Amino acid sequence: MTASEQVTDSPEGWVAEHIQRYVETDGAEGHEWRPGVFTLLLTTRGRHSGKLRRTALIYGRFGEDYLVVGSQGGAPKHPAWVLNLLAEPQVEVQVAGETFRARARTATSEERPRVWSTMTKIWPAYDDYQTKTDREIPVLVLERV
Repeated sequence: MTASEQVTDSPEGWVAEHIQRYVETDGAEGHEWRPGVFTLLLTTRGRHSGKLRRTALIYGRFGEDYLVVGSQGGAPKHPAWVLNLLAEPQVEVQVAGETFRARARTATSEERPRVWSTMTKIWPAYDDYQTKTDREIPVLVLERV
């Protein structure tokens, strides 16, 4: 990822508006999406297009690392951003006014119970989403590089 590359905001509608406010205000608006629920901006490289794609995601912490969940509301398939980072784990992350590079990985089976619990405390609906799908909803760990 280079500073000169154009970033496409993946979602449409209210999520696109959320991302735009987040970027324009350097996270002053949008970082706290709902009371006690914080979001980050994740930029991945499209696995087919090669273009940079940005989305807003609820996050939690795992020590120094950040956690995000590939729930897509319990849809049968992973969201595109998960597929993108599985193909290319080097990502860019913005948390409030700080932007940094990270490497994404799926939480290990040993980590999963703890990180899943961390995320469902933040957003309890993740448990409901898991009951709607046969796939194991991934928890992704974003490790600063």
